[in-house]
Amino acid sequence: MFESISQLLNESKEQNIPLHELVLKDESEQSHVNQSLITERLKRSLLIMRQSLEKALISDIELPIKEASHQAKKMLSPGIFLNTNVKDATAWAMAIGEYNSGMGLIVACPTAGSSGVLPAVLFKAKEILKKSDDDLLNALIVAGEVGAIIGNQAMLSGSEGGCQAEIGVASAMAAAAITYMAGGDNDQISHAIALTLKNVLGLVCDPVAGLVISPCIKRNAIGVVNAFLAAEMALSGVTSIIPADEIIGAMMKVGRKMAYELKETGKGGIAATKTGKKIKKNLFADNE
Repeated sequence: MFESISQLLNESKEQNIPLHELVLKDESEQSHVNQSLITERLKRSLLIMRQSLEKALISDIELPIKEASHQAKKMLSPGIFLNTNVKDATAWAMAIGEYNSGMGLIVACPTAGSSGVLPAVLFKAKEILKKSDDDLLNALIVAGEVGAIIGNQAMLSGSEGGCQAEIGVASAMAAAAITYMAGGDNDQISHAIALTLKNVLGLVCDPVAGLVISPCIKRNAIGVVNAFLAAEMALSGVTSIIPADEIIGAMMKVGRKMAYELKETGKGGIAATKTGKKIKKNLFADNE
């Protein structure tokens, strides 16, 4: 397991092998599992991601918070400010978020609450760049390693570090993956990760009524835009003056300093607003 983003990227340069090959080689050596078996597991994850999206787009999911139901399909309307690609991807991410909240089978990447970001970004980038299934798999391998490094160096749970650790990390994984898919070099991948995490540093986790519905589903859409923007910036030559590993360290410190009300307890942020409290009261009254 690589201990940092810089170690991962530097070893790729030193060994002169593509990132996905390095990650597979290291994973096989560490787990004592054949590389072919590892790739088969990842292909299954991609299949579940694809199925969750397809089923989400044709499902009519009624969420416990009725005010948050049936929002994803509205984003499939013609764009006003966003082009069709980005708007579609935001709709896909929200749809998977709704599907997750409706107890559908998803891939937690890195968490269930942020499960729409990576699939939406990966599938849309593959479509835009006209890449192969192998390219998609290789991008997922890079995304997985980035998520693992961040998880080991900081956190992935909203209850531990706020939504920066869920939507933020999902965005970073996605940005790294599509930067790699687009042919970006290792430095650009590092900058994409850094730019993504900086954009959501300090983002709180404040689920209304304690449910992974609002604002979680719509934050998946924000995560998509964040990932595409960071990748676009990095590929355009925009750089982060703070290295990715230092930003991961900063994220960990910020998460630890957050009040518990802002870490998935449903007691702070928008969950503590007048309307948030009303929704919670009505929801539990209905259940009783």
